[in-house]
Amino acid sequence: MQIGLHALGIGTGADPDIIAATARHAEDRGFATLWCGEHVVMVDDPTSRYPYTADGRIAVPAEADWLDPMACLSFAAAHTSTIRLATGVVLLPEHNPLIMAKQVASLDRLSRGRFTFGVGIGWAREEFDALGVPFERRGKRSADYIEAMRTLWTEEVTTYSGEFVSFRNVRVNPKPTQSALPIVVGGNSDRALTRVAQWADGWYGFNLDDADAVADRLSILRHACAERGRTFTDLRIAVALATPSPTDRDRLEELGVTELVIVDSPPDASSDVPRWIDELGDRWLG
Repeated sequence: MQIGLHALGIGTGADPDIIAATARHAEDRGFATLWCGEHVVMVDDPTSRYPYTADGRIAVPAEADWLDPMACLSFAAAHTSTIRLATGVVLLPEHNPLIMAKQVASLDRLSRGRFTFGVGIGWAREEFDALGVPFERRGKRSADYIEAMRTLWTEEVTTYSGEFVSFRNVRVNPKPTQSALPIVVGGNSDRALTRVAQWADGWYGFNLDDADAVADRLSILRHACAERGRTFTDLRIAVALATPSPTDRDRLEELGVTELVIVDSPPDASSDVPRWIDELGDRWLG
């Protein structure tokens, strides 16, 4: 089981010197993936419930810096050569799928095939309202967008007709470096796990309580895969725990987890990043 790091793009992780230092030292220390999430807008007093905490409140303050993840990971790619880069996650239904297809392919090309496209359907109605995107049926919209994007990545001249996006005889270049660029779905609900089984290459479970919670979710995912004739072991399974411990590693690996993602915030100064990464490495990589 590999160890990833979800630390870039927010707060101190939005500083260019800290991003560069974190990316370089995480790669040198042997972390598998750098993860970066997304919110286009935040509001001071949301009425939407955040699904990853018991109190329904996101820990990130509304006024915090939050970089665009594609820009952030492109910057990190320029400072690294082997570590993988992943969105955890892009809120796909908020975006134009043709523009996003080009952005994803461009990042995969610039990183020489190191990108994993993590997507979610979003939870904050206020964000969708601000962007003028319908909140309802965002799951169906996401599935349509993914099908269209995969078509754009694999065909030179593309025609696609779906419920939420249609186009005729268009070219979108470059194509991704990876012939089958991996797409993982974020979200811990039964519906999110159904989406994984329906059209994704993996799952990113976020802020799960413990290994027992992971086991529960993976049982649902295994059943969903079996119903659709998919092989569970073909999936990439990444999880982040609310309070992870190195003692969780063996159990998670037995459950089929391929990457444990450590969620942390970089220090305030780039000069302190090497020590911070070394402390994380000592704890998680040995």
